[in-house]
Amino acid sequence: MVVKKRDNPVIRYFKETRSELKKVIWPSREETAKLTMIVIAVTVVMSISLGLIDYVLARLFGLIVR
Repeated sequence: MVVKKRDNPVIRYFKETRSELKKVIWPSREETAKLTMIVIAVTVVMSISLGLIDYVLARLFGLIVR
């Protein structure tokens, strides 16, 4: 009868994580820079849009409440 030694769960987790990370296709530096700029641009546009909507609605409610 052969008794198999079980791996420590923590060690097994790190081994599996390492093997999964080897399968990842990492983006190039240029691709990362482009995607980062897109995220920043969308964030700025959405911030300005939501700020304007908030300002307009606050003014409208201010007129209604007066």
